[in-house]
Amino acid sequence: MSLAPRAVLVHRTTEYEELVARHGTHGQAAFFLASRGRDMAEVAERHRRTRRALAEVTSAVPLAWRQARVERTDLDRFLFAPEDVVVVVGQDGLVANVAKYLDGQPVIGIDTDPGRNPGVLVRHRPEQAAVLLASVAATATGADALTMVEAVADDTQRLVALNEIYLGTAGHQTARYRLGLEDDGGVVEAQASSGVLVGTGTGATGWLRSVWQERGARLPLPAPTEDRLLWFVREAWPSPATGTSLVAGELAASAALTLTVESDRLIAFGDGIETDALELTWGQTVRVGACARRLRLVG
Repeated sequence: MSLAPRAVLVHRTTEYEELVARHGTHGQAAFFLASRGRDMAEVAERHRRTRRALAEVTSAVPLAWRQARVERTDLDRFLFAPEDVVVVVGQDGLVANVAKYLDGQPVIGIDTDPGRNPGVLVRHRPEQAAVLLASVAATATGADALTMVEAVADDTQRLVALNEIYLGTAGHQTARYRLGLEDDGGVVEAQASSGVLVGTGTGATGWLRSVWQERGARLPLPAPTEDRLLWFVREAWPSPATGTSLVAGELAASAALTLTVESDRLIAFGDGIETDALELTWGQTVRVGACARRLRLVG
């Protein structure tokens, strides 16, 4: 006998809740914001919209299904099951936060603040949740298979991200390493830079796009479902010992970028979450390329 699906509602603490927790009461939080020229009413209204959306989505879950809720800070301690249907209620970035913990489960993104969020990943409104959940259960809803990027170190450390992976120092200062491209004749270059960014087509709507624009947009941006990544070296420094000839490029599905550490400590983190990073030391090598796993995002 197969288990009924489980709807896992992923959400995050609102700005209003964080302010009240920090200052003790609504009134004290309002005074704090007023002293800095901000209105508590705006923050409270966004909180109410988010909570209304979460309540509406919760009530849309079929009665025969099981339910669970997980807050963003608890994602690394939550065990997702193969039969889960993940419903992200919040901002686009929350989908990226949960992506690395999944392995094929369908994801429905619910936008709690239309017009304020770009809606690239949270594509739906709360009132659509019932229809979407029923369609997913009937396997009639199509899902886009979004490409992800992974970094694998030579000591088996592994990191997966939906948007991009950054390799460099924790303080974004000068990183020293040797950079190479697999299947490129063994060309390797010693570099000193403020880090390397490797991103996907989904990441091309964020940080990766900023770097891409600064470089004159010579490489075409990948689509979110393309098995193609872009990589950029940030502020490479030329010196007698370091070069700047390998500063940007693209990686096909089977290709990878390799980086051998020549600093006391470098890190690799994904989607802007520095608290979940690979720790790399002198002589270690890390390989970055497209991940075999995909994020199944309901369209």
